[in-house]
Amino acid sequence: MMTDSAITDAQVVRAPLLAAARHGFFTRQGGVSTGPYASLNCSTRSADAPEALRENRRRVAQYMDVPPGNLLGLTQVHGARTLTVTSPWPTGAGPEGDGLVTSQPGLALGVITADCAPILFSNAQGTVVGAAHAGWRGACGGIVESVVAAMGALGCAADGISAVVGPCIAPNSYEVGPDMRDAVLAWDASAARFFTPASRQGHFMFDLPGYCVGRLARCGVGRAVAVGLDTLHDEARFFSHRRRTLAGGGPIGHQISVIACRAI
Repeated sequence: MMTDSAITDAQVVRAPLLAAARHGFFTRQGGVSTGPYASLNCSTRSADAPEALRENRRRVAQYMDVPPGNLLGLTQVHGARTLTVTSPWPTGAGPEGDGLVTSQPGLALGVITADCAPILFSNAQGTVVGAAHAGWRGACGGIVESVVAAMGALGCAADGISAVVGPCIAPNSYEVGPDMRDAVLAWDASAARFFTPASRQGHFMFDLPGYCVGRLARCGVGRAVAVGLDTLHDEARFFSHRRRTLAGGGPIGHQISVIACRAI
């Protein structure tokens, strides 16, 4: 397999708010996978060809300027557990959790998504960073607060943290039933303002990125924004679980969002 191609800046979404740290919300572009995984699938839990997955992740690590073995991820479970990372683990063998933080240069923290919200965090100096996988369950359950607390344990006051919610399913794409709305409101009654009536009777549109930004603000994060890119409708750039479901199912790839500390 060819290994001399590199991911370009044009294939990665970057956020000015996180300029102090090396980071990227990677798209589905720039990899070698084919079929439903085309082309930069980075999910170790997919049925993609192992050699394609290794090359895709190598390209992401190269872009992040870390060895491939230092591109780290978790076994994501839609929960609120955050791991403080001090050394790498084998690819695909990450512990269960949905948030990572580190102050160790040379380690790249990655989260895998295909409609859920990836959130990247950094202090002003880029010396302490974090990443979160935030579906509605994780967001309601406290993954944002968990990452902020873990960064606090590394010396970052919440008001000194910047956070960016990356590409995810947009408010006008995320139709949900009353059971999901009821579940969210059972966790967090203040979330009612992030639901609006859908055209289908009894259904609602949910603003997942807005809700994540609201949780970030509520726990005191100094600056928090969403990039405003919709994974469902931008098929050229993003994988989407909802798009796959609407099409009748089948295999799917996932994009990765990554952040790494700046060396002191």
